[in-house]
Amino acid sequence: MSAQCEVTMKQAAGESMSTFERYLSLWVFICIVAGIAFGQALPGVFQAIGRMEVAQVNLPVGLLIWVMIIPMLVKVDFGALSEMKQHVRGIGVTLFVNWLVKPFSMAFLGWLFIRQLFAPWLPADQIDSYIAGLILLAAAPCTAMVFVWSRLSNGHPLFTLSQVAVNDAIMIFAFAPLVAFLLGLSAITVPWNTLLISVVLYIVIPVALAQWWRKALLARGQVAFDAAMAKIGPWSITALLATLVLLFAFQGEAILKQPLIIALLAVPILIQVFFNSALAYWLNRVVGEKHNIACPSALIGASNFFELAVAAAISLFGFESGAALATVVGVLIEVPVMLLVVKVVNSSKDWYERA
Repeated sequence: MSAQCEVTMKQAAGESMSTFERYLSLWVFICIVAGIAFGQALPGVFQAIGRMEVAQVNLPVGLLIWVMIIPMLVKVDFGALSEMKQHVRGIGVTLFVNWLVKPFSMAFLGWLFIRQLFAPWLPADQIDSYIAGLILLAAAPCTAMVFVWSRLSNGHPLFTLSQVAVNDAIMIFAFAPLVAFLLGLSAITVPWNTLLISVVLYIVIPVALAQWWRKALLARGQVAFDAAMAKIGPWSITALLATLVLLFAFQGEAILKQPLIIALLAVPILIQVFFNSALAYWLNRVVGEKHNIACPSALIGASNFFELAVAAAISLFGFESGAALATVVGVLIEVPVMLLVVKVVNSSKDWYERA
């Protein structure tokens, strides 16, 4: 194991959930209320913000999204890819669920619930957009929060690190084709140039900048790296919450008219979380992986890189789109649902190890 991987493994093992992160759903709810109130009170201000675009990219949101994503990607050590051979079966389960089951199952759930069962209660002109948002959410595997979920379930830190690294490496090349393919299956057309611009802006450039920053910090020593991570850690969630205020300032009118929308969008997301986490957990048991491998594998299969999903939805469909709203619903329910999944995998350890 490289010295850098060993250092990063210790960081991942020590990752815990702060009080602020634990109550993320509460802060998201407050941002929803604040955004709707500001949007109703100051419509001209937010319309001016919405017009601040270059090549269909909203500049304030683009800046906020970089502040959101880059600090998370600094934690990722791509050197951990060399350690995958130690946990081939667990990595195989993770990749199978993340890339061959999760996006396709969400496309099916979106079609079933949004286009069929819930269609009478949803605005007809936004149904395609809601499905697109759900697909964007499922096509972006979790990056940063999975370290927290792994720590809470006593997951193997090196396995967690290696599966995050391999997912991020795959996402650079697979996100755009997969999203385009699934949107095409759902009869939703997205210009390829817009999709590729989103990938470059919100995956390729942030990954490159984050890895350059990581290397520069580590060159100054572990103490400097740890101090920098402690300082920039809050940036991600702060920028996320600011983005949500902007988004709900534009979404406010639609939500006030049909407040049931958020609950309806939550249904396929909840089913997807429980289905994929259970599938990954069971498959790891079938192939004979240890419990501390099965837990992070199941948790990364259930959670999402919602920051990227929000960014892509706004870039592709705009602030006022159903796609942007659908990805935000994923943010709203992420923490309480994932804490429930953590509790289930922890309490079922005896059952798991009887295999």
